Amino acid sequence: MATDILGLRTTIYKVTDLEKAKAWYAGAFGAAPYFDEPFYAGFNIAGYELGLMPDDTPAGAKTANVLSYWGVEDIEAAAARFIAAGAEADSDPANVGGEIMVASVKDPWGNVIGLIYNPEFQL
Repeated sequence: MATDILGLRTTIYKVTDLEKAKAWYAGAFGAAPYFDEPFYAGFNIAGYELGLMPDDTPAGAKTANVLSYWGVEDIEAAAARFIAAGAEADSDPANVGGEIMVASVKDPWGNVIGLIYNPEFQL
């Protein structure tokens, strides 16, 4: 089946303090924003856009009905690194079939960050 969809391009996390969030995400992901405006900060994470957008909605009012997973080589080490940076564990690393492992953490603003080790996925 043919499709004109080009694939995932951007995941946006809404934060109450854009300046603090930029610093936190820069440290947690090891990348500085390439686009930095008062209304949006964009990071290039291995060719994919991670965006931060200011929003005063309290963390408790956010929903987790959409979850983006960021690919990692070592799920345990990646989850531990995010937690050491100040994230809260959301779901511990777990095997979801074959060699595929997933985990999730919550950033200091309550956003869920998914992590995935999937040796079967190729771009």
